[in-house]
Amino acid sequence: MAEKLDIKPASGKLGILTPGMGAVSSTFIAGVEAIRQGLRLPIGSFTQMGHIRLGKRTDDRQPLVRNFVPLADLDDLVFGGWDIFPDSVYEAAMKAGVLEKELLNQLKPQLDAIRPMKAVFDNFYVKKLEGTHVKSGTKMELAEALMKDMETFKKENGCDRLVMVWCGSTEIFMKRSEVHQDLASFEKGLREDHPDIPPSMIYAYAAIKMGIPYANGAPNLSGDVPALEQLAKDKGVGVCGKDFKTGQTLMKTILAPGFKARQLGVSGWFSTNILGNRDGEVLDDPASFKTKEESKLSVLDTILQPQLYPDLYGNLYHKVRINYYPPRGDNKEGWDNIDIFGWCSMPMQIKVDFLCRDSILAAPLVLDLALLLDLGARAGLPGGIQEWLSFYFKSPVTPAGLLPEHDLFIQQTKLKNTLRWMMGEEVITHLGREYYEDR
Repeated sequence: MAEKLDIKPASGKLGILTPGMGAVSSTFIAGVEAIRQGLRLPIGSFTQMGHIRLGKRTDDRQPLVRNFVPLADLDDLVFGGWDIFPDSVYEAAMKAGVLEKELLNQLKPQLDAIRPMKAVFDNFYVKKLEGTHVKSGTKMELAEALMKDMETFKKENGCDRLVMVWCGSTEIFMKRSEVHQDLASFEKGLREDHPDIPPSMIYAYAAIKMGIPYANGAPNLSGDVPALEQLAKDKGVGVCGKDFKTGQTLMKTILAPGFKARQLGVSGWFSTNILGNRDGEVLDDPASFKTKEESKLSVLDTILQPQLYPDLYGNLYHKVRINYYPPRGDNKEGWDNIDIFGWCSMPMQIKVDFLCRDSILAAPLVLDLALLLDLGARAGLPGGIQEWLSFYFKSPVTPAGLLPEHDLFIQQTKLKNTLRWMMGEEVITHLGREYYEDR
């Protein structure tokens, strides 16, 4: 047996703060409240419904994850956040139309009591939205205002700990620049309103400065810059991202590893989506779509490794499209046409039509990330990038020079082995020789 980490108990309340309290956040909060009232099950949540094998297969030790690691209890969660509209969580959920009205009306007293704080927002970074419930000031003043919000929320709600999960819209495509290279340059940029510091980055900075773990659920650059990664290391704060793995990309990380495992070639992968919620409206802007496109396109190249398998994937043509279609609302439809080839280079095709609900797939990820980031903090894991949480993201953040792992099943093994290691259990390699050597 390995040595168990000294994990502090999950005592007291855990506050979960979400920049952006629209479809994803309101669905997440309403779902947790429904689970607490016994109206729904936590379907889609690894931490709540998943089991984890310990020891040999013959030991038959497979506890629920929530019974194995000391996670915060759902009854101890408190919700808050910021939004560019003043709607309560109940109002936001009704407008989003993700969950049925009958359920939301049962939860109305709890959801109507949760109202967003004024957001940090700039239309320059999200062209399709106009915020009415926003803060003003220099970017440094905005960061300081966010930190004050966190202090006030923690005190007023009696929280012992906080975590932050970005659930806001996709910002315009940005690349790292000089202002992102070190903390001194970054803070100078905040004071001088540097254009390369978008709102999501201000939230990430404020959270890390306050010692609050931060997860980025959008493809924005956000905390994925050297200055903030170093700050997170120095402050001992866990950070992870980016872009929740839902919908079409979830399917790619399931299918592509299977093609590679069987050494089947792929000559083309065409993906298109129709989506009608606020996210779809934002992505109708080419600059915001570019951010999402980069996140989606990176997946196949990393999984299939065309540099190692040029005959199978060297000429792969990968195209991604997202179309804003208001009648569909949150019910996104993703079509994939996959041109594969096999023995003697004979061509075959696979068609996937995934009629998914984006916020339904994202909501349990918000819960898991909040609980696991809090667990990591209490376990004393080193600050900085938490790659063991890559399972939840389309474009996992990794240290400079290290390619991300996109294979969903490798990511799952890494996640489970990290939990085993935390608790002093042996990590599982699946070699299995002991079952035969013992005989």
